[in-house]
Amino acid sequence: MLFEYAKYAFKNIRHRKLRTWLTLIGIFIGIAAVVALISIGQGMQNAINEEFSKSGADRLTIQPAGGFAGAYVSEKLYESDVDVVNRVKSVEFATGVIIQTGRIKYKDQTKSASIFGVGSDEETRRFIEKVDFFLIEEGRQFKSIDNNVAILGSNIASDMFDREIILGEKIFVENKEYKVIGIQKKSGSPMHDNMVRITTESAQELFDLKKTKEVSMIFARVKPGIDPLMVAEDVRDALRKDHDVKEGQEDFIVVTAEQMIEGFNNILLVIQVVLVGIAAISLIVGGIGITNTMYTSVVERTREIGIMKSVGAKNSDIVSIFLMESAMLGFFGGILGIIIGLSVSKAVEIAAVYSGINVLKAYFGYELIAGALIFSMSVGIISGVMPAKNASKMNPVDALRSMI
Repeated sequence: MLFEYAKYAFKNIRHRKLRTWLTLIGIFIGIAAVVALISIGQGMQNAINEEFSKSGADRLTIQPAGGFAGAYVSEKLYESDVDVVNRVKSVEFATGVIIQTGRIKYKDQTKSASIFGVGSDEETRRFIEKVDFFLIEEGRQFKSIDNNVAILGSNIASDMFDREIILGEKIFVENKEYKVIGIQKKSGSPMHDNMVRITTESAQELFDLKKTKEVSMIFARVKPGIDPLMVAEDVRDALRKDHDVKEGQEDFIVVTAEQMIEGFNNILLVIQVVLVGIAAISLIVGGIGITNTMYTSVVERTREIGIMKSVGAKNSDIVSIFLMESAMLGFFGGILGIIIGLSVSKAVEIAAVYSGINVLKAYFGYELIAGALIFSMSVGIISGVMPAKNASKMNPVDALRSMI
């Protein structure tokens, strides 16, 4: 019986092609927008999680309260704080980095880029080499005897200037000359692919930090077998004592890799919910379109309904026929919306990759496709409930009189 209802509903939809297409527009535009936003949002979340996993789950990040990296903040961290973190028993190693924005000159061109000042000692080098973001494609890492040398992110070397920078060439950072000794492997992270890495000593001189011994952030590695969350609390206790501040009044922030991922995911989730909510408004419009189409269909098929009732069709049969028709409108609109939405998200991914941004990735999970299809069919069914009920309540005698 259900198959017969579906067959009959499909016949009626095909009979009114123009009206069907006009009705589908509202549905597939809404579904396409929702699918594209969810696909890009989930893909970005997966990409960010993957990027964070490259730095290792055993890492801690300590930064000044109220800011991030090279951004201006009133609170500061210093090399003495690095010493405090290194004295924590559950910390295997900690190092401070300097992160600033500076002018890079190569040949006749000058650009702005992130400058990372990192230690050149052997222990820091071993720490850096275990982080995928800092892997070397060409050349080498820093040595303790290095001075006025630089390692370039892949985008800096190949895309930023009109001509590719190769090993051994000279660049100017804030009007100071540096020899290029290494080029990092492309990581997909815009921050790391667009950085110029120099030694801590050189960064201190460049940005006048030699006297203050200020650092932008502290990276720490947890000893094997110890929970990073417990180590983070140990670090907080040590820094509170050294800074002479009470709990809740810290002028620093200590986060684990897991907490950082969770924070980014929460932000992305909020943004995604808001955007999908806005896009879903068009689905309401699409649902109204289906309701209008179904009411019109009921009026046009009054005689048809009278004939069906006169030959024994029950109210439930009439309701099922019209609900099947509205569900089909939602189904076909959903199919078109999913195809368009996934195509848009893939186009955004391709455009982002072409621009050197690898965190914008499309997600094509089966649950997204199934969920979108079920949702569009639900919109269709809900929109067809009232017209279907009106059709079922029609008096067969009155309906047949309309034939005269």
